[in-house]
This record gives sequence, C-alpha cells and structure tokens, in this order.
Amino acid sequence: MPYTQMNLIISSDIESCFPRLRVLTFRITNVKVRKQDAKLEKFKNELINNIKKQYNLDSLKDVASFRAYRDFFWKIRVDPTKNRPAAEALIRRILRGENLRRINNLVDAYNLASIKTEIALAAFDADKLRGNLLMRIAEVGEKFMGIGMSKPMILQGGEVVISDEEKLVAIYPHRDADDTKVTEQTRNVLLLICGVPGIPEKSLQNAANVAIEFITRFCEGGGRVIE
Repeated sequence: MPYTQMNLIISSDIESCFPRLRVLTFRITNVKVRKQDAKLEKFKNELINNIKKQYNLDSLKDVASFRAYRDFFWKIRVDPTKNRPAAEALIRRILRGENLRRINNLVDAYNLASIKTEIALAAFDADKLRGNLLMRIAEVGEKFMGIGMSKPMILQGGEVVISDEEKLVAIYPHRDADDTKVTEQTRNVLLLICGVPGIPEKSLQNAANVAIEFITRFCEGGGRVIE
C-alpha cells in the first residue's frame, strides 16, 4: 500500500486550549526524491499563472483560511506579519513576482499543494522519526534546530511543538527540524496536514488528497487519492 495513516497524539493541554484543532498525517512510501523535475516545473508555471488570476495582494488579508492561521499565530505568540503562514507566504511571493525556491521535487510538490489548497503542509523523512508523534506545549529551555539554522534556538516555553519519542521535529505549524527534513536520500515520507481552529476538516481532507496526488504524480510514490 503506497500510503498509510500514522498516529499524531494531541496532548490534553493543547486540546483544552484549541478544542477545534485538527491535524491529518499520512505515511507515503517508496518515493523518489530528485533535485528537480522538468514536468513539475511545467506544472508549477501553470499553477502560478492561475494563482495570479485568483488572488491579489490587497485581498489576501480577507481570505478566510489565512485569517484562521494568522489568528492562531497570534494566540501562540508568533507574529504573522513577520512569520507568514506557509501558504499565504508562498502566494505572496508569487504575487510579488518572486520565484518560488526550488528544494527538491517532493518538497516543491507539496508546496504547490499548499498553494492550491491554502492549507499549511509539512513533510518529514519518516525513517528518521521514532515512534508516534506528540503535539504539546514546549518547556522552557528546550532546543530546536530548524531547517537553515546555523545554531539551535532556545525555546521560551509555551510554543506549540511536535516531538517524536526522542526529539523535537517541528514548531507547529511554521518551522520544521533540520535532521528530519526531506532530502534526495529520503524514501518514506510522513506528510502532515496542518489544521488550526477555523479550518474545516473537509478542507484538510481536500489538502491531503491534493498533496498525495501531487507527490505520487511527481515522486513516483504510486497509489490512489484518498476518497
């Protein structure tokens, strides 16, 4: 089977603070990660053209899904004017005429899915994760090494984080850990569909469908889209 659902446990304190927060996770196996893909680049250009027709910079502030992510960011003490929600940040780059960064075909594919669906997505090298994942409140002094960081950041306590049984893998829902990132050596991927209060579960399911479709189309994971 090309993908299976994998457990993410939400701690009681997170559930108490954000009872309508939902997250979907899927494990996609046997992917082929490459630095770039010509078919993906063509598809990306088509999607970019559609995005330019659908949005403008002035109207982004009124998009309901982006408002939901910004509201959540304020509640977890992240300034969304400095750290934009992922999908909004990508769309803003497009509307400003800036190029989307190329990472690899898998990361680029789920970024396009994020753009298309307005939902924040993340992916981890599943073989570098240990046990189930736990979403919880960070403790004071925990260290987190995010992608692109030169040194770990020291958490203040109160941040929403995701950990496996050994380490932090994300500050939810906007920064992922360096040592579990997807690389060209990755073969199995844990895909995270990042919800916040105000995002309907059907929107998360749609984002999962689109992300799995894009990943399996361009990364040879195979399989069908979830119904």
